[in-house]
Amino acid sequence: MADKLWNSNYLRIWTGNFLLNFSFTLIVPLLPLYLSDRFGAGNDAIGMALAGYTVMALLTRLFSGYIVDNYPRKAVLIVCNLIFCLLFFGYIVAGSLTLFTIFRTLHGSPFGATTVAASTVAIDVLPSSRRSEGIGYYGLSNNLATALGPVLAIYMLHAFNGSFQALFWLSTAISFAGLAVDASIKLPARDFKPEKQLLSLDRFFLLKGWREALAMMCFSFSYGVVSTYVAIYGREELGITGGTGIFFSLFAVGLIVSRLTGAKALRANRVSHNASVGCLVSMAGYLVFAAISNPAGYYLSAFIIGLGNGHMYPAFQNMFVNLAENNQRGTANSSILTSWDAGLGLGVLFGGLLSEHFGYHIAFWAALAVNAAGVAWYFLRTRSHFERNKLR
Repeated sequence: MADKLWNSNYLRIWTGNFLLNFSFTLIVPLLPLYLSDRFGAGNDAIGMALAGYTVMALLTRLFSGYIVDNYPRKAVLIVCNLIFCLLFFGYIVAGSLTLFTIFRTLHGSPFGATTVAASTVAIDVLPSSRRSEGIGYYGLSNNLATALGPVLAIYMLHAFNGSFQALFWLSTAISFAGLAVDASIKLPARDFKPEKQLLSLDRFFLLKGWREALAMMCFSFSYGVVSTYVAIYGREELGITGGTGIFFSLFAVGLIVSRLTGAKALRANRVSHNASVGCLVSMAGYLVFAAISNPAGYYLSAFIIGLGNGHMYPAFQNMFVNLAENNQRGTANSSILTSWDAGLGLGVLFGGLLSEHFGYHIAFWAALAVNAAGVAWYFLRTRSHFERNKLR
C-alpha cells in the first residue's frame, strides 16, 4: 500500500503556504497601478520601489536555509510569518512614495524566511517514497496563489469601488489566516543544535546547484517583467481595462493542466524530463507574448506560460533537493528561492527601466532573450550536471 501523500500536516502546510502567497499576490499586479495613480510614479520609479522587496527576500533567504536547518523549524516559521503579517499594515498607513517603498522593502525579509521554513517543513512531513510528487504538488500552492491572487484582486478592486486600502486590509486578514493554519501544524520533537564547525558558503547556498540557479534566474527574470507590467501594459497599449483577471485565470488553468500531465513523471522521478518540457513551453509562451501585440496573443501566452512554469518550477525544486544532503534541505530550498528572487527582482527593475525609456515591447523582447539564454544554458550544462550528481 502506497504511503499517504495528503496527510494532515501536509494539508496544513500546503494551505498555509497558499494563504501566505495569496495574501502577497493579491496586491502585486495592482501595485504599479496604485503607485502610478496614488503617487504619480513613472515606470522607472515603480521598478525601484517594487524591486526592494525582492532584494530583501533574496538577502534574507541566503541565511534562512542555515537557520531552518539548525533551529526548530516550526518556531522559525511562526515568528517569521507573524512579522510578515504585521508589516501589511505599513501599506495601509504609508502616505508617501518614500514611506511605501520602505515598508515594501522591509516586507521582503520575513516573506523570504517564511517561504524557506514552510517549504522545508513540507518536505519533513512528506513520506520519502512520495517526496518528488509531494514537492510538485506543494509548488502548486505557490503557483495557484500566484495565478488566483491577481484574478480576484481585479474583481475585488471593482467590488471595493477602486479602494486599494480595502484590498490591503483583505490581504492582511488572509495573511493572518495563513498564520493560524501554520500554528496548527504538529511536528515531532527534534533536538536542533547549531553546528559547531566553521561555517562554509555551502551552508548558505547550495554550491552544487549553481548551474540550476543560473537557469532559474533567467526564467524568473522573464516572469518578473511580464507579471509586473502586464496590467499597465494591457491598459495603456491594448486598451484592456478589465482583462488582467482573465490573463491570470488562463495562467492558472495552464498551471493546473501541467500538474495533471506532469504528476506521473514526478512519481517516476523523471525530474529532468519535466524541467525540459517546462523550459521549452514557457519560452514559447514568452515568444507569443512579445511577438503578438493584440488581445489574442495576450491571453494565449498566459495559458502557455502557466503550462510551462507548472512543469518547470517543481522540477527545479526537486533538482535542488535531490542534489542536497538530508541536513541541507533548508539550504536547498533557500537556494532555489534565492535564485528565483534574484531573477525576479532584476526583471522588475530592468523591466521598469526598459519600458520607461524604450517602451513595453523592448522590455518584453528582452525578457524573451533572457529566457532563451536560460533554456540554452539548461540543455547545454544544467540537465547533464543534475543527472550525474543527483543523490536520490
